Amino acid sequence: MPELPEVELARQVLAGALGRKIRSVDDHDDWVCRPHAPGDIATALRGGRLVGAHRRGKTLWCETEAGDGRPGPNLGLHLGMAGQLRFAGESGPPGRARDRVEKPEWFRFGITFADGEQLRLFDTRRLSRVRLDPDLDALGPDAGEISRRDFAERVGRGRAPLKARLLDQSVVAGIGNLLADETLWQAALSPARPVDELSSDDLGHLHKALRKALRAAIRHGGVHTGEIIGHRRAGDHCPRCGAEMRHGTVGGRSTWWCSKEQS
Repeated sequence: MPELPEVELARQVLAGALGRKIRSVDDHDDWVCRPHAPGDIATALRGGRLVGAHRRGKTLWCETEAGDGRPGPNLGLHLGMAGQLRFAGESGPPGRARDRVEKPEWFRFGITFADGEQLRLFDTRRLSRVRLDPDLDALGPDAGEISRRDFAERVGRGRAPLKARLLDQSVVAGIGNLLADETLWQAALSPARPVDELSSDDLGHLHKALRKALRAAIRHGGVHTGEIIGHRRAGDHCPRCGAEMRHGTVGGRSTWWCSKEQS
């Protein structure tokens, strides 16, 4: 599943398509576009415009405007494991699925604008999702926008292991498995540590580490570019102190940490 940085890169591509009149919509894939039947999304959008590209955590959506200027439905775009938005020669996230011959059926959804440009959803695995008016009520604040105070209050509540708390999208939206490992390594905190044992300084340091990890991942093309990510394997070592990397399960997820600095 894509994490916040990948979805932000897709949002930036989507933003380039704003303001253009929609000529036609390809919503033929009834799995990707469920529960809508083929033609439902096209009917809702044709003749209108995309007017705002938004993201909260891993959730991406676009405000629309009908042809008469009235507000239209929100268009939700979920990337799945390997989805990518393409528009005007730009791809977000960049660099996916470019190592093979592309099949026409891998383009799962598309919008053609009056000027001839196309916004297309490319997905080799058919795990992406397009739907009208996606529900955002279960999501916590965005991980890239949450204040230090709110972060400490939300993350430091309860006795859950720290990594499990970070992965809870109702607490803070946008942190996935790789970003959690990167952030905890940056902060030198154990992923298994109960959150009620964290001091205010620990939580402040963690918030700072999260912001740093997010900025770097967005700048470099995704969470896979994190400093610790390439060392999450047996026999590898922490690039900061040289200690052996450890592996286990925390919060039901495969987890890697430095055996010395994150003990």
